[in-house]
Amino acid sequence: MDYVVSGIDFHQSAELVAPLLLGCVIEHNGVAIRLTEVEAYLGTEDPAAHTYRGKTERNAAMFGPPGRLYVYFSYGIHFNGNIVCAPEGTGHGCLMRGGEVISGRDTALRRRQRPDRKPIPDENLARGPGNLGQALGLTLDDNGTPVILRPREAEPEWVAGPRIGITKNADAPLRFYIPGDKTVSSPRGRRR
Repeated sequence: MDYVVSGIDFHQSAELVAPLLLGCVIEHNGVAIRLTEVEAYLGTEDPAAHTYRGKTERNAAMFGPPGRLYVYFSYGIHFNGNIVCAPEGTGHGCLMRGGEVISGRDTALRRRQRPDRKPIPDENLARGPGNLGQALGLTLDDNGTPVILRPREAEPEWVAGPRIGITKNADAPLRFYIPGDKTVSSPRGRRR
């Protein structure tokens, strides 16, 4: 099986794949998003990973072939997406945390905009993992499906820092992002 998608070898560990995703474009359900922020999760050796305690029915896609999506329902309100990497059975993945909608803006806005709220600025359409998942139209039916990824045009400047929004192993420098990009979750400055 070919684990190389858009020049990225997804057979590698998540901490090696994550920075390679920055600047790549994920295409899904009529929307294309240039990734500006991702987090690496390192399987059974990472207490913050969904796969830390081993394979379950819910996280089985993370143990499957690399280069596929692992989609899960978060807090009963959001569908978040990871790109599975590392050898099959390892449980590594890269959480897609933020990006810039580069095509399918009207579709993304329709999925994200609530009629009772202020208009969503373009930089917030896919900022944060739940918003990115909603903009892409991710559902549990997408769990385990191959990722459609376009290669980046050039390697962007990027930094690594602590992951955010978690309590376990939060200080590990496994959050990778393009500094100063408005589509990156706060804090988005240089590494502390």
